[in-house]
Amino acid sequence: MGLPGLVLLLLAAGLLRAQPTALARSFQLDYEHDCFRRDGVPFRYVSGSIHYARVPRPAWRDRLLKMYMSGLNALQVYVPWNYHEPLPGVYDFAGDRDVEAFLDLTAELGLLVILRPGPYICAEWEMGGLPAWLLWQSDIVLRSSDPAFLAAVDSWLHVLLPKIKPRLYQNGGNIISVQVENEYGSYYACDYDYLRHLLGSFRALLGGEVLLFTTDGAQAEELRCGTLQGLYATIDFGPGSNLTEAFSAQRSVEPRGPLVNSEYYTGWLDYWGGAHASTSATQVARGLADMLQLGANVNMQVASWGGGHSMGPGGLCGVWVGVDAERTRWVSRRYMFHGGTNFAYWSGADLKAQYKPVTTSYDYDAPLSEAGDPTEKLFAIRTVISQFQPLPVGPMPPATPKYAYGQVDLRKYADLLDVLDLLSPSGPIRSQFPLTFEAIKQTHGFVLYHTQLPHDVPAPTPLSAPPHGVCDRGYVMLQKEYQGTLERDGQSTLPVTGRAGDALDVLLENMGRLSFGANFSDFKGLLGNLSLDSSPLSNWLIYPLAIDAAVQQGWPHAALPQPSSRGRSGPAFYAGTFETPGIAWDTFVKFPGWSKGQLWINGFNLGRYWPHRGPQQTLFVPGSVLRVGCPNNITVLELEGAPSSPFLLFLDQPLLNSTLSPSTWTAG
Repeated sequence: MGLPGLVLLLLAAGLLRAQPTALARSFQLDYEHDCFRRDGVPFRYVSGSIHYARVPRPAWRDRLLKMYMSGLNALQVYVPWNYHEPLPGVYDFAGDRDVEAFLDLTAELGLLVILRPGPYICAEWEMGGLPAWLLWQSDIVLRSSDPAFLAAVDSWLHVLLPKIKPRLYQNGGNIISVQVENEYGSYYACDYDYLRHLLGSFRALLGGEVLLFTTDGAQAEELRCGTLQGLYATIDFGPGSNLTEAFSAQRSVEPRGPLVNSEYYTGWLDYWGGAHASTSATQVARGLADMLQLGANVNMQVASWGGGHSMGPGGLCGVWVGVDAERTRWVSRRYMFHGGTNFAYWSGADLKAQYKPVTTSYDYDAPLSEAGDPTEKLFAIRTVISQFQPLPVGPMPPATPKYAYGQVDLRKYADLLDVLDLLSPSGPIRSQFPLTFEAIKQTHGFVLYHTQLPHDVPAPTPLSAPPHGVCDRGYVMLQKEYQGTLERDGQSTLPVTGRAGDALDVLLENMGRLSFGANFSDFKGLLGNLSLDSSPLSNWLIYPLAIDAAVQQGWPHAALPQPSSRGRSGPAFYAGTFETPGIAWDTFVKFPGWSKGQLWINGFNLGRYWPHRGPQQTLFVPGSVLRVGCPNNITVLELEGAPSSPFLLFLDQPLLNSTLSPSTWTAG
């Protein structure tokens, strides 16, 4: 037997091992040299945030390709629990919710992923991604070791994380790290048992090799409550922060390892009634360049803030860099790189002295606009990145085509009060006093509360809500005539007159549950009883409204118009159709003379409009929602008052920055 034959025999017998052609796939922390290592080699990524839940699936490839061509090599991705488990034990991973398809697409395009699956994510998303049905148990303690909360979390993680595990980097996928919880140090509970439980669950379901990390603000208290041994601690801070002080805070809990700012803000979110946020492209680019230049001694790393430790021979050790599209600045992760849209009811809210709901647009003044178009800011960032690492070969994909479809006239279909039998097929719930959305198991949208005046009210008499009694807006009607609006942290009293037995109806709108703050068990509806001249009202009929289900089934376009008062203001439905000229391009719809409401096109809920409050004046309409060769059905729920000749105006550009003075809001 010759030598080659002997070698083959030994190989077959397993007695001689061939030398591996490459190291096993790995993504790890290097505590000695304060850096990350990918497959054993020092590694730096430049990442950006994108939320698949805010982008229609047909646009995913376009947005991801533009991010890749910007010079990013990684993405940061949230997974909103409530987007996938709308009811306990009911899961939805189809269509726009197919997170596995999204992750596979990122891998196809050569992008790495930093995954942030929560269970809490913030993201200015409804209830920070937690399902509203958790509040069906009214005494539950969210984000804690409360057994009821942990049971729900465990059920969810046992569904989600097995989908993630095959896509981890060490398993052949592109997910290099996974965040556990989010900014937990900002939450009042400070429950280490909860964090330990999550750590155990993530390890059990994802394995012992995956890099798990936390993200918190750069304050000592936040890091004290948000970090845990076994989870690598990262921080977030913005453009105005002191770089040395912030990273010193991280060093207080992570003496060695890469320095990481997990969120560097390229812009900011908008609140209804506030100004449109913007950050100059020059400022953002300068901040990025400064970070990368500080890392020159660590070979294009943001900074060698490792307490004077040497870099070692690898050359790329230092600070974790990622251009996060959500909030990262000093370790280049840019937040947001592409914001997208809060379709339907998915926008969250903040509590900053008062309740502040987030707009439908999540444009964020990001490098990619709400419609996915490259901006001046994107090209400024791309230029900076090109000075430190090669850009992909090829041109930046262009902006998607837009079309101004023009004016579309609408007709009033029905007052909301006249179609309750259709919108609330289960009928009303009787209760001596009002019940919350959660008590009647309504998660989003609207609930109608009906009662009668108990006695004659000949002179204007105050109809009042207790403090924090209306969450979030209550549209009041007496004998089907609109009286005005009660508002959380706003108007709480309306003068009314009437006779005993007159119908009193209050349509309650959920404007989005709190997504960030000390405690966001944010119950919706009438949280306290309404009083007439200080006397509590009773004997309520409570109608949970399933408006979206009706619209998705073709209503009201498949039905005959209802007889109604043309001039009556208050909640009412309007309908119309338009055809496209052989194309289905993105567009933006404006609401001339309208007050506030909700818009559907072809059954797709495009979100809330509120031109009376601003700053957002147009809603983004993705071309994928439109149809070619047949009518496109428009349905509008106007809540306060439509113009006398109702129409919508479709434009080829957005209007996001027109805010009216609070003195003009009144009922709006």
